[in-house]
Amino acid sequence: MVEGAVLIAEASRSGWEIESQFCAPGAAGVPGVGGEVFHLAPGVIERVATTETPQPVIAVVRWRHPQRSVLDTADLVLVADGIADPGNLGTMLRSAEAAGVQAVVLTPGTVDVRNPKVVRSSAGSVFRVPVFNDLAVGEVARADRPLWGTSSHRGRPHDEIDWSGPVAIVMGNEARGLAPDTGVDDWLTIRHEGPAESLNVAMATTVVCFEVNRQRRRATGTVRCR
Repeated sequence: MVEGAVLIAEASRSGWEIESQFCAPGAAGVPGVGGEVFHLAPGVIERVATTETPQPVIAVVRWRHPQRSVLDTADLVLVADGIADPGNLGTMLRSAEAAGVQAVVLTPGTVDVRNPKVVRSSAGSVFRVPVFNDLAVGEVARADRPLWGTSSHRGRPHDEIDWSGPVAIVMGNEARGLAPDTGVDDWLTIRHEGPAESLNVAMATTVVCFEVNRQRRRATGTVRCR
């Protein structure tokens, strides 16, 4: 379910199929995106929407599964292992797209990427970044693509690692982090100057992924733009 004309239009522009649209009284469907339009009685959209002040139009969008070959050939992969908060996952997807991540993997136990709050907080990135559901961390492994686990207390500083080659970065649960036996090849950490124990997982994702992107842009002398 996608709420709001902006996100519905973005889903359509990204090639996703709009199955149907549901409009509050006096509202119109998003033109040019397809899908049968239904006009709801007063008070109905407030009961089905997931926000306190709902958007006047909601759409049902057919989920699109990416090809496994996309993951197998990606040289920058983000793994979300047990992320529980939908707002965090949506923000991680948004940052991943902005930093040039080519595939995102969600392990079993991670919040459903179709959760409306994930969709909203991704600001449309969920429609553009290939997302693979219910894969174990080990299924991401590739001989030339090491798995780097993130930790608040151990590992090499993230800005002292050479990120020029293929890599998969694994982010752990908000409360527990990554288990020691996750099966990563090495560990990284973001150094802190103050006494805060750790960063929010979405913020940490942004910091690490943009460091990878910075190094790669510097190495190639190019800036990636959409």
